[in-house]
Amino acid sequence: MDVLPQTVKRAIDLLDDYIVENEKTARKFIKTIHPEKVQATLRLSALNKHTEVSEHNKMIQPCLEGKNIGLMSEAGCPGVADPGAVIVKLAHEKNIQVIPLVGPSSILLALMGSGMNGQSFAFNGYLPIDKTEKKAALKNLEKLSQDKNQSQIFIETPYRNNKMLEDILQALQPNTHLCVATDITLPTEYIKTMRASDWKKASVDLHNRPTIFIIHKM
Repeated sequence: MDVLPQTVKRAIDLLDDYIVENEKTARKFIKTIHPEKVQATLRLSALNKHTEVSEHNKMIQPCLEGKNIGLMSEAGCPGVADPGAVIVKLAHEKNIQVIPLVGPSSILLALMGSGMNGQSFAFNGYLPIDKTEKKAALKNLEKLSQDKNQSQIFIETPYRNNKMLEDILQALQPNTHLCVATDITLPTEYIKTMRASDWKKASVDLHNRPTIFIIHKM
């Protein structure tokens, strides 16, 4: 509740129909926010990489019957670097009102804490896994950042974070700024911006810790 506004709690108090990434963790979250809610009354549909497109219409059917549905991310903001956009798009097509609720977005919180350009920025998702392709992508983002004065944001699968940091420092020029934002909103939160040359002297363990990387070359 330290990072969720009352509007979210009120929505969970009222809703029984949800579209979620993972049913087990979604039920646990709902129980934490509203312990009195009877779990048997909840109707949850799973939206993830295994969901067939043919199931989308069925998921929003309760809305067409006059009910409200909550769209819930596993860890993030629905539709922003997380599943959900396809459902929101479909809702607009069906003339269903969409109400975005305020909540913590690690992408925006990282940018806010980075000291980098919040007037012009781009989120690039995941970079290539192949080392050569990843290096080329990093060089390209560095050039884009300098040419457009634009902060470049990206992420990596948590168990590959330490390797990503190593690859970033090998690819970037020494005076390019790098922000590493880890475990945002958790007690172990860590946000630090330094030049690449200074990062090479630092020691930080990012293994299995959700992390946002931002680079900016002045």
